Amino acid sequence: MRLEGKVAFISGGARGMGASEAKLFAKEGASVVIADILDDDGKKVEAEINETGGQCLYLHLDVTSEADWNEAMATTIAKFGKLDIMLNNAGIGGSGSKVEDTTVEEWDETMDINAKGVFFGTKVAIVEMKKTGGGSIINISSQLGLVGTDISSPQYQASKGAVRIFTKAAAIQYAPEGIRVNSIHPGPIVTAMTEKRRGEPDNYALMVSRIPMGRFGRPEEVANGALYLASDESSYVTGSELVIDGGWTAQ
Repeated sequence: MRLEGKVAFISGGARGMGASEAKLFAKEGASVVIADILDDDGKKVEAEINETGGQCLYLHLDVTSEADWNEAMATTIAKFGKLDIMLNNAGIGGSGSKVEDTTVEEWDETMDINAKGVFFGTKVAIVEMKKTGGGSIINISSQLGLVGTDISSPQYQASKGAVRIFTKAAAIQYAPEGIRVNSIHPGPIVTAMTEKRRGEPDNYALMVSRIPMGRFGRPEEVANGALYLASDESSYVTGSELVIDGGWTAQ
Protein backbone atom coordinates (compact mmCIF):
# COMPACT_ATOMS: atom_id res chain seq x y z
CA MET A 1 0.00 0.00 0.00
CA ARG A 2 1.35 3.36 -1.06
CA LEU A 3 0.34 5.36 2.05
CA GLU A 4 0.70 2.73 4.74
CA GLY A 5 1.27 4.26 8.18
CA LYS A 6 0.60 7.82 7.04
CA VAL A 7 -1.99 10.26 8.41
CA ALA A 8 -3.84 12.45 5.90
CA PHE A 9 -6.13 15.45 6.41
CA ILE A 10 -8.52 16.36 3.57
CA SER A 11 -10.61 19.51 3.64
CA GLY A 12 -13.80 19.46 1.61
CA GLY A 13 -13.84 15.69 2.00
CA ALA A 14 -17.58 15.17 2.29
CA ARG A 15 -18.29 14.71 -1.41
CA GLY A 16 -16.88 15.05 -4.92
CA MET A 17 -13.12 15.02 -5.37
CA GLY A 18 -12.49 15.16 -1.62
CA ALA A 19 -14.54 12.06 -0.92
CA SER A 20 -12.84 10.18 -3.76
CA GLU A 21 -9.44 11.22 -2.43
CA ALA A 22 -10.35 10.12 1.09
CA LYS A 23 -11.54 6.69 -0.03
CA LEU A 24 -8.46 6.11 -2.19
CA PHE A 25 -6.05 7.27 0.51
CA ALA A 26 -7.71 4.97 3.06
CA LYS A 27 -7.57 2.07 0.60
CA GLU A 28 -3.84 2.73 0.23
CA GLY A 29 -3.28 2.48 3.98
CA ALA A 30 -3.59 6.04 5.31
CA SER A 31 -5.54 7.05 8.38
CA VAL A 32 -7.75 9.80 7.02
CA VAL A 33 -9.37 12.85 8.58
CA ILE A 34 -12.01 14.47 6.40
CA ALA A 35 -13.34 17.91 7.26
CA ASP A 36 -16.24 19.87 5.80
CA ILE A 37 -19.36 21.90 6.60
CA LEU A 38 -21.56 19.20 5.02
CA ASP A 39 -21.88 17.11 8.15
CA ASP A 40 -24.37 14.49 6.93
CA ASP A 41 -22.38 13.79 3.77
CA GLY A 42 -19.12 13.76 5.70
CA LYS A 43 -20.40 11.26 8.25
CA LYS A 44 -21.54 8.98 5.42
CA VAL A 45 -18.05 8.98 3.90
CA GLU A 46 -16.55 8.36 7.35
CA ALA A 47 -18.85 5.38 7.91
CA GLU A 48 -18.20 3.93 4.45
CA ILE A 49 -14.44 4.04 4.91
CA ASN A 50 -14.56 2.57 8.42
CA GLU A 51 -17.01 -0.16 7.41
CA THR A 52 -14.69 -1.28 4.60
CA GLY A 53 -11.69 -1.67 6.89
CA GLY A 54 -10.14 1.80 6.69
CA GLN A 55 -9.59 4.41 9.37
CA CYS A 56 -11.48 7.70 8.99
CA LEU A 57 -12.55 10.54 11.26
CA TYR A 58 -14.98 13.25 10.17
CA LEU A 59 -14.71 16.78 11.62
CA HIS A 60 -16.80 19.91 11.04
CA LEU A 61 -14.61 22.65 9.57
CA ASP A 62 -15.24 26.12 8.21
CA VAL A 63 -12.05 26.64 6.21
CA THR A 64 -12.31 30.44 6.56
CA SER A 65 -11.94 30.17 10.36
CA GLU A 66 -8.45 29.94 11.81
CA ALA A 67 -9.94 28.82 15.12
CA ASP A 68 -11.71 25.93 13.38
CA TRP A 69 -8.47 24.92 11.69
CA ASN A 70 -6.54 24.96 14.97
CA GLU A 71 -9.20 22.87 16.67
CA ALA A 72 -9.40 20.39 13.82
CA MET A 73 -5.64 19.92 13.77
CA ALA A 74 -5.50 19.48 17.55
CA THR A 75 -8.17 16.78 17.28
CA THR A 76 -6.27 15.08 14.45
CA ILE A 77 -3.06 14.95 16.46
CA ALA A 78 -4.88 13.73 19.56
CA LYS A 79 -6.47 10.92 17.54
CA PHE A 80 -3.62 9.85 15.24
CA GLY A 81 -0.49 11.40 16.75
CA LYS A 82 0.94 13.13 13.67
CA LEU A 83 0.25 14.59 10.24
CA ASP A 84 1.96 13.40 7.05
CA ILE A 85 -0.36 14.68 4.31
CA MET A 86 -2.48 17.82 4.01
CA LEU A 87 -4.84 17.98 1.04
CA ASN A 88 -6.45 21.42 0.77
CA ASN A 89 -9.40 20.45 -1.39
CA ALA A 90 -12.29 22.63 -0.15
CA GLY A 91 -13.49 25.27 -2.56
CA ILE A 92 -16.41 26.89 -4.33
CA GLY A 93 -16.99 27.64 -8.01
CA GLY A 94 -18.26 30.67 -9.85
CA SER A 95 -20.34 31.33 -12.93
CA GLY A 96 -19.23 33.63 -15.71
CA SER A 97 -19.90 37.14 -14.45
CA LYS A 98 -17.79 40.03 -15.73
CA VAL A 99 -15.52 42.13 -13.53
CA GLU A 100 -17.86 45.13 -13.62
CA ASP A 101 -20.78 42.96 -12.48
CA THR A 102 -18.91 41.27 -9.63
CA THR A 103 -19.83 42.42 -6.14
CA VAL A 104 -17.39 42.88 -3.29
CA GLU A 105 -19.31 40.24 -1.35
CA GLU A 106 -18.90 37.69 -4.14
CA TRP A 107 -15.20 38.48 -4.44
CA ASP A 108 -14.57 38.22 -0.70
CA GLU A 109 -16.50 34.98 -0.24
CA THR A 110 -14.62 33.21 -3.03
CA MET A 111 -11.21 34.49 -2.00
CA ASP A 112 -11.88 33.60 1.66
CA ILE A 113 -12.83 30.00 0.92
CA ASN A 114 -10.55 29.21 -2.02
CA ALA A 115 -7.42 31.17 -1.10
CA LYS A 116 -7.52 31.95 2.63
CA GLY A 117 -8.72 28.40 3.34
CA VAL A 118 -5.64 26.99 1.60
CA PHE A 119 -3.42 29.42 3.51
CA PHE A 120 -4.84 28.30 6.86
CA GLY A 121 -4.60 24.60 5.98
CA THR A 122 -1.01 24.95 4.82
CA LYS A 123 -0.07 26.96 7.88
CA VAL A 124 -1.36 24.45 10.44
CA ALA A 125 0.11 21.55 8.47
CA ILE A 126 3.58 23.09 8.44
CA VAL A 127 3.59 23.39 12.22
CA GLU A 128 2.93 19.66 12.63
CA MET A 129 5.13 18.48 9.78
CA LYS A 130 8.12 20.33 11.15
CA LYS A 131 7.83 18.20 14.28
CA THR A 132 8.22 14.95 12.35
CA GLY A 133 10.73 16.00 9.71
CA GLY A 134 8.53 16.56 6.69
CA GLY A 135 5.35 15.81 4.81
CA SER A 136 3.34 16.49 1.68
CA ILE A 137 0.93 19.40 1.22
CA ILE A 138 -1.32 19.27 -1.85
CA ASN A 139 -3.37 22.30 -2.84
CA ILE A 140 -6.24 21.95 -5.28
CA SER A 141 -6.16 24.85 -7.72
CA SER A 142 -7.74 24.63 -11.20
CA GLN A 143 -6.83 24.76 -14.85
CA LEU A 144 -8.18 28.31 -14.46
CA GLY A 145 -5.36 29.01 -12.04
CA LEU A 146 -3.10 28.73 -15.09
CA VAL A 147 -5.11 30.33 -17.89
CA GLY A 148 -8.04 32.71 -18.12
CA THR A 149 -11.44 32.19 -19.67
CA ASP A 150 -14.59 34.13 -20.46
CA ILE A 151 -16.94 31.50 -19.01
CA SER A 152 -15.95 31.62 -15.34
CA SER A 153 -16.03 34.35 -12.74
CA PRO A 154 -13.02 36.64 -12.23
CA GLN A 155 -12.95 35.94 -8.50
CA TYR A 156 -12.79 32.17 -9.05
CA GLN A 157 -9.90 32.49 -11.48
CA ALA A 158 -8.09 34.96 -9.20
CA SER A 159 -8.48 32.67 -6.20
CA LYS A 160 -7.10 29.67 -8.04
CA GLY A 161 -4.20 31.69 -9.41
CA ALA A 162 -3.44 32.73 -5.83
CA VAL A 163 -3.35 29.08 -4.77
CA ARG A 164 -0.83 28.33 -7.53
CA ILE A 165 1.68 31.01 -6.53
CA PHE A 166 1.15 30.55 -2.80
CA THR A 167 1.99 26.87 -3.28
CA LYS A 168 5.31 27.76 -4.91
CA ALA A 169 6.20 30.26 -2.17
CA ALA A 170 5.55 27.70 0.55
CA ALA A 171 7.43 25.00 -1.36
CA ILE A 172 10.56 27.14 -1.57
CA GLN A 173 10.41 28.24 2.06
CA TYR A 174 9.99 24.75 3.52
CA ALA A 175 11.92 22.50 1.14
CA PRO A 176 14.93 22.47 3.51
CA GLU A 177 12.68 21.02 6.21
CA GLY A 178 11.43 18.13 4.09
CA ILE A 179 7.97 19.60 3.49
CA ARG A 180 6.83 19.30 -0.11
CA VAL A 181 4.08 21.58 -1.42
CA ASN A 182 2.46 21.03 -4.82
CA SER A 183 -0.70 22.09 -6.62
CA ILE A 184 -3.18 20.13 -8.71
CA HIS A 185 -5.03 21.84 -11.54
CA PRO A 186 -8.16 19.93 -12.50
CA GLY A 187 -10.25 20.82 -15.49
CA PRO A 188 -14.05 20.42 -15.37
CA ILE A 189 -14.89 17.42 -13.20
CA VAL A 190 -18.18 15.57 -12.66
CA THR A 191 -19.02 16.75 -9.14
CA ALA A 192 -21.91 18.46 -7.35
CA MET A 193 -20.16 21.80 -7.96
CA THR A 194 -20.51 21.41 -11.74
CA GLU A 195 -23.91 19.74 -11.69
CA LYS A 196 -25.96 22.85 -12.52
CA ARG A 197 -23.86 23.80 -15.55
CA ARG A 198 -23.76 20.21 -16.77
CA GLY A 199 -27.56 20.17 -16.59
CA GLU A 200 -27.86 23.11 -19.00
CA PRO A 201 -27.37 21.74 -22.55
CA ASP A 202 -25.89 24.93 -24.02
CA ASN A 203 -23.47 25.45 -21.12
CA TYR A 204 -22.49 21.79 -21.13
CA ALA A 205 -21.78 21.85 -24.86
CA LEU A 206 -19.72 25.02 -24.48
CA MET A 207 -17.64 23.53 -21.66
CA VAL A 208 -17.02 20.27 -23.52
CA SER A 209 -16.02 22.22 -26.63
CA ARG A 210 -13.10 23.68 -24.66
CA ILE A 211 -11.80 20.22 -23.66
CA PRO A 212 -9.77 18.38 -26.33
CA MET A 213 -10.63 15.00 -24.80
CA GLY A 214 -14.31 15.87 -25.22
CA ARG A 215 -15.56 15.04 -21.75
CA PHE A 216 -15.55 16.11 -18.11
CA GLY A 217 -13.08 14.35 -15.85
CA ARG A 218 -13.97 11.93 -13.07
CA PRO A 219 -13.17 12.61 -9.39
CA GLU A 220 -11.15 9.40 -9.31
CA GLU A 221 -8.83 10.76 -11.98
CA VAL A 222 -7.92 13.69 -9.74
CA ALA A 223 -7.62 11.41 -6.71
CA ASN A 224 -5.03 9.29 -8.53
CA GLY A 225 -2.90 12.38 -9.10
CA ALA A 226 -3.25 13.38 -5.46
CA LEU A 227 -2.17 9.89 -4.41
CA TYR A 228 1.06 10.25 -6.36
CA LEU A 229 1.87 13.60 -4.72
CA ALA A 230 0.95 12.25 -1.28
CA SER A 231 3.15 9.18 -1.62
CA ASP A 232 6.90 8.80 -1.33
CA GLU A 233 6.98 8.19 -5.08
CA SER A 234 7.00 11.99 -5.51
CA SER A 235 9.79 12.55 -2.99
CA TYR A 236 11.71 14.88 -5.37
CA VAL A 237 8.64 16.86 -6.45
CA THR A 238 7.86 20.21 -4.85
CA GLY A 239 6.57 23.56 -6.08
CA SER A 240 5.13 21.84 -9.14
CA GLU A 241 1.79 21.87 -10.97
CA LEU A 242 0.02 18.63 -11.81
CA VAL A 243 -2.48 19.45 -14.56
CA ILE A 244 -5.41 17.04 -14.94
CA ASP A 245 -7.60 18.86 -17.43
CA GLY A 246 -8.27 16.75 -20.51
CA GLY A 247 -5.97 18.99 -22.54
CA TRP A 248 -7.64 22.35 -21.79
CA THR A 249 -4.39 24.24 -21.09
CA ALA A 250 -2.51 22.60 -23.95
CA GLN A 251 -4.32 24.84 -26.43
